[in-house]
Amino acid sequence: MANFLNITELKDFLDSKVVQYNNSRFIESDPIQVPHQFNKKEDIEIAAFLTATIAWGNRKSIIKNAKYMMQLLDNSPYDFVMNHQETDLEQLLPFVHRTFNGNDFIQFIKCLRYIYETHLGLENVFSKHAETNSLQKSIHQLKKVFFEIEHLARTQKHISDPLKNSAAKRINMFLRWMVRRDNAGVDFGIWTSLSPAQLSCPLDVHSGNVARKLGLLHRKQNDGKALLELDSALRKLDAQDPVKYDFALFGLGVFEGF
Repeated sequence: MANFLNITELKDFLDSKVVQYNNSRFIESDPIQVPHQFNKKEDIEIAAFLTATIAWGNRKSIIKNAKYMMQLLDNSPYDFVMNHQETDLEQLLPFVHRTFNGNDFIQFIKCLRYIYETHLGLENVFSKHAETNSLQKSIHQLKKVFFEIEHLARTQKHISDPLKNSAAKRINMFLRWMVRRDNAGVDFGIWTSLSPAQLSCPLDVHSGNVARKLGLLHRKQNDGKALLELDSALRKLDAQDPVKYDFALFGLGVFEGF
């Protein structure tokens, strides 16, 4: 198809797919429904961060397990993070989603408390290290800050590092949720210190395959270099909101088998 579309036609096609998928119906089958249970900024961002952390594999199982995470946090994630006693953490031990287990979950809660107590929260860490048109350095810094306290070595693998050539799909998705203001009721847009222009597309199997078919991406691996290539292509279509095309690429791949 890409061979037959010039850039204007490609933009028109993808813009129409954004309209089709970037609306409240999208929430019904997407993990973003989990942070949508909350109203308070800190509850939303912690629920979103934990949900995005386990967002790999079957979507139904991601949603089910993310909801279970919230139950284990007494459906008050921020209050649990800030006010838990050591004994409260034992209730998290049974949790497991693929390779993320109860010990990882406990470690994440401790690290999140450290971030809120010492670094003024997640948004502050990301915005402090943001570059004009990229948050990849911010993700690298978050990982450093997150694991400044004593931690399990095994838990480090659950936060990707773009400076080690990772596409960091899950954290880029989390950042889309927090930063992008879509007026469609899907993304939250509650992090006003950052701009949608700085975001990168959450690159996974679906969005990568569709992007290649449309000629937006040529690199074969879904890694950090591929993300840069895709970012550059999407910024040519919309420099202010390049990541809106995540809805188009994902929708075409998952719902239309494009």
